[in-house]
Amino acid sequence: MMRFLVILTLFLALLTPAFAVNPDEILDDPVLEQRARSISTGLRCLVCQNQSIDESEADLARDLRIVVRERLVAGDTDEEVLEFVVSRFGEFVLLKPTFAGHNLLLWFAAPILFVIGALALLSVLRNRQAKPSNLSAEEEATLALLLHPESENDGNGEKHQG
Repeated sequence: MMRFLVILTLFLALLTPAFAVNPDEILDDPVLEQRARSISTGLRCLVCQNQSIDESEADLARDLRIVVRERLVAGDTDEEVLEFVVSRFGEFVLLKPTFAGHNLLLWFAAPILFVIGALALLSVLRNRQAKPSNLSAEEEATLALLLHPESENDGNGEKHQG
C-alpha cells in the first residue's frame, strides 16, 4: 500500500504544469514573486504562442519574465506592468485579450457567423422540402400517393381514387 501511495504521488507530481522559471529569476520577496507568477501566466510567449511565458523555455520568454520582475521591484502595479508589456508587444501578448471597442468584432464574429450559417441552413432545408408548384393535378395526385401510401385505404378496405 505504501509503495502505491509513493507511485501515485510521483505520478500526480508529473501532472502539474511545468514552469520554466529559472532559480536565478525568482525574487527573494515571496509576495512579489507570486505577483510576478500571476502576471507571467497571463502573458503569451511570442515564440511558442500557445504557452505562457511562465511555461516557456524560449529566450524571449525568459527576458519577459525578467522584465516583469524588474518592473515589480521598481514599484509598478500589476496593471502598470501589463500596460508596459502590451505597449511594447501589442495585445497579442495577452493570453486573454481585453474586451474593448477595437476588438469587438473578434469577440462577436464567431457567434454572428454561427447564427448566419444556421439561418442559411434552415432556409436551404425549408426550400428543399417545398412542394414543386409546376406539377399537373394528375402528377400531384400520384406524388401524394407515393408520399403517403397509408392514405390510400380508408380503413374499410376500400381504395380511394386520388
